[in-house]
Amino acid sequence: MRVPERSVELTQVTEWEDGIVRPLQDSLAAEEPLEIRVNGTPLSVTMRTPGHDLELAAGFLLTEGIIESPNQIADLRAVTSRTGKSNLVEVDIPSLSCDAAVMQRNFYSASSCGICGKASIDAIRVRGLKSPDPRFRVDAEVLCRLPEALRAHQAVFSSTGGLHAAALYDSSGQLITLREDIGRHNAVDKVIGWALLQGQLPLSQRVMLVSGRGGFEIAQKALAAGVPVLASVSAPSSLAVKLARELGLTLIGFLRGRRFVVYSCGFRCLPSELCS
Repeated sequence: MRVPERSVELTQVTEWEDGIVRPLQDSLAAEEPLEIRVNGTPLSVTMRTPGHDLELAAGFLLTEGIIESPNQIADLRAVTSRTGKSNLVEVDIPSLSCDAAVMQRNFYSASSCGICGKASIDAIRVRGLKSPDPRFRVDAEVLCRLPEALRAHQAVFSSTGGLHAAALYDSSGQLITLREDIGRHNAVDKVIGWALLQGQLPLSQRVMLVSGRGGFEIAQKALAAGVPVLASVSAPSSLAVKLARELGLTLIGFLRGRRFVVYSCGFRCLPSELCS
């Protein structure tokens, strides 16, 4: 497993174990700000783990409703500072004619943690996101294999123990792509950005698995990419469940070992006689 450049930093620490103290060199998951500028105007700054920054920016633009197609992106580039670091991505979108201040207000209102649930789902309705493909199916036995496969391919997590991951699988459980980041929403944007830039959207025949919980922002990003099945190793939020049920996303939580909980649209992974 290859660790992306700058995604891990080394530091000296002191370990205490059963009364014995010793110095160690430890690996930390890197965290740095990434600024995204659209047509020269700052749009967002997010704390992320460096690596796959162009995918992160592209995925963010799609999942936040700023673009709908890779054809809208005329140029996508990382800008390197005099120190040799790149914490800025510039995007040229000629078709984006709305006022920058309006664009920023719309983005911040959509992503605000303080916005109420009703307003959040109303905003999704306005965007016109479509329900995922109802014909897609994945066997329960395949789902049970995915968390172990996810962990086996987490290169940076193996070094640091401190990152989230998002991955895409086909219906047979074959890994398509995986990305890691200190923020689970960033990991999802990196995966979706990869798909966008590779011409793989919509992800109508894919399962997305995320480490941690399945929150509202993860569900809406999955829907924006056309993902029919979203699974997490922890619990979903109440708003994520409401959104999944309204838009027809199969939402699975607590996917661990040989157990999982289906919160929405179980017909894609359970026998038809067991689905109401």
